[in-house]
Amino acid sequence: MAELQESHNERYGQQVATVVAAIQMVSVNDLAANLQRAERLVAQAAARGAKLAVLPENFAMFGSAEIKKVAAHEAVAGPLQAFLSALASRYQLIVIGGTIPLPAEDGRVYACCLVFAADGSCLGSYRKIHLFDADVADGHGRYRESDTYAPGSSVTVVDTSLGRLGLAVCYDLRFPELFRAMLSLDLDIIALPSAFTRSTGWAHWLPLLRARAIENQCLIVAANQGGVHDPKRETSGGSVIVDSWGRVLAEAGLGEACVTAVYDAAAQAALRRRMPVAQHRRL
Repeated sequence: MAELQESHNERYGQQVATVVAAIQMVSVNDLAANLQRAERLVAQAAARGAKLAVLPENFAMFGSAEIKKVAAHEAVAGPLQAFLSALASRYQLIVIGGTIPLPAEDGRVYACCLVFAADGSCLGSYRKIHLFDADVADGHGRYRESDTYAPGSSVTVVDTSLGRLGLAVCYDLRFPELFRAMLSLDLDIIALPSAFTRSTGWAHWLPLLRARAIENQCLIVAANQGGVHDPKRETSGGSVIVDSWGRVLAEAGLGEACVTAVYDAAAQAALRRRMPVAQHRRL
């Protein structure tokens, strides 16, 4: 893995330290308002020197009954994809587009996370694999994502100007084998757009994120929803940036937020050389 990291640094001419941002929102069932808020927060990230900004899951729409209609409009380079591309180009940073709905073959939709480079080009996409079908002790109670969403099936790691970027979404966090599969594809940073429920997020969000960062010796930029979306839906906030040692570099509370931190690629590479965990795997 050390050899991979060194060759990676040569490929990208990576700077020693780069600012990254996690964008926290309280998205509602109002597409125009959500997009306006997303742009304002990404602009804040850019003003702080960020070269990468991660939006949360469902950043553009939360709880909408129109999700299949929106997905149909996104089937071929739709307006949400154009918005994300323009955002990346306008503010000259990599944008991880939370999730947007794209049509699935069975009539449901995929929760799709898209990566846009600073020139507006799309570098890759990931379809959320693990769907949240659970009963939770909150106002909503019963969650069945699989009623609306189809699961993806492919692990995604994309080349960016900052390194090899892996993608996971929300409930994926509970499945460490997905992160190990990303590590096997040569991984530097993980982006994790999310909309964790209040009760599950306050219990498990940060411990799981720190574990995934430590296990895989990588930076994690986790952007969560963080507030009250309707009388029955509350999310946990706490958007966070965690380094490869498991240190919390920046963390939000509740409400809208833009949290930024420095990603030190050289320090991460040095840790991997001193403690080559990936080379010691036996299973």
